Amino acid sequence: MSYKQRILTLALAGAALAVFLVVFSYYTLQRPTVEWLQWGYRGTGLVHIVNSRDIHSQKQQALNAVPAPEENIDPAGTKASAVYQNVKVLGDLDSNEFLRFMTAITKWVAPEQGCAYCHNEADFADENVYTKIVSRRMIQLTQDLNAKWKSHVAINGQGVTCYTCHRGNPIPKNVWYTPVEPRFSKALLGNLAGQNQRAPAVGLTSLPFDPFTPFLMKSEQIRVVGPTALPTTNHMSLKQAEWTYGLMMSMSKSLGVNCTYCHNTQNFQSWGASSPQRVTAWYGIRMVRDINNNYINPLTPLYANVPGRKGPAGDIAKANCATCHQGAFKPLYGVSMLKEYPVLAGPAATVKTQ
Repeated sequence: MSYKQRILTLALAGAALAVFLVVFSYYTLQRPTVEWLQWGYRGTGLVHIVNSRDIHSQKQQALNAVPAPEENIDPAGTKASAVYQNVKVLGDLDSNEFLRFMTAITKWVAPEQGCAYCHNEADFADENVYTKIVSRRMIQLTQDLNAKWKSHVAINGQGVTCYTCHRGNPIPKNVWYTPVEPRFSKALLGNLAGQNQRAPAVGLTSLPFDPFTPFLMKSEQIRVVGPTALPTTNHMSLKQAEWTYGLMMSMSKSLGVNCTYCHNTQNFQSWGASSPQRVTAWYGIRMVRDINNNYINPLTPLYANVPGRKGPAGDIAKANCATCHQGAFKPLYGVSMLKEYPVLAGPAATVKTQ
C-alpha cells in the first residue's frame, strides 16, 4: 500500500470514527444544562436529575396536557338509574351529571369512535358490546384506586381518572403483554433463559426481558441485597438480581427519573436512608398487582373473539408503571382532574364482571 493510500485509509477511518462518536453522543449523552434537586443529606448523592428540555419539550407537554373539564350543569333531581336502563355502577348519580360524565369519558377514551365504542346506539341498554362491560369495570377500578390506594395515587389529593391512563386512546399506549421466547431459545444450545433480547422494557439491555410477570403479576421477591455484611441468610442469585434490575430500569424510564429518586446508592436496601418516594413506589408496585390480577385478567374471557386485542401468548393488555406515569414522575405532573369528577373518588361499587 502506497503512502497516499495509507493516508486516505486513515482519513476514512477517522471520519467513520468521528461519525460514530457524534451519533453515540447524540443518542447517549445529554447536553448541558441538566438540573438537579437535592433529596437528602449532603454528600449522599440523593438527587433528582431533571433535563428541562425533556420536560418542556413539545411532545412531553402535549402528552401531559390536561383537557378542560366539561361545563357544570344544574342537577336534574333524578337518579340516572331512574332515567336510563342498566346503569349498574353510576346509578345513584344525578341524571344530568351522568350525561356530563359520559361526555367526558368519551373524550378521554374514544374521542374518534364516540358513544358507539361502548354502546349499541340503537339500544343503549344493550349488554352485548364487550367494551361496555370492560368500561364499567374500569370505572370501578378507578373508584377503587382513589378509595383504597391513596397511599400511592392521592398523597397530595391528586387521585386518578380514566384520562390518567388513556389520554384519548381506547387502549392506553403503555401496556404490556407476556412475551414469547423464540422457538430456538429452549433448544440444547440456545436457551436464552428469558434474557439477552435487548427488550425495550429493560432499556434495550441484556437483562431479563419480562420484568413484569414476576413482580407486577406475581409477588416474587424484589429485594436482592441482604441486610448483613455477609450473605448469611440471603440466597438470591445473580439471575434474580438481573430480574430486579430489569424492573428498576423499567420504573426509571416510566417515571423519567434516575435511581436516586428513591434510593440512596450508598446502601440500596436501607429504607431509613432512602427517600419518601421509595415508600410511594412500594405501594405502587402492589397497586399494579391489584389492577392486573383483580380487574384486568378477569376480563380475559370477554376478549375471546375480539381480533387484535391479545398478545403473542394469548393474554390481554396489562398495566405497569408507564401506563399511568408516561414518562412523568407524577402523572400529568401532579395536576388533579378528580375534583371535577368526584364520582370517581369512590368507594368502588361491587358489581360482577358480567
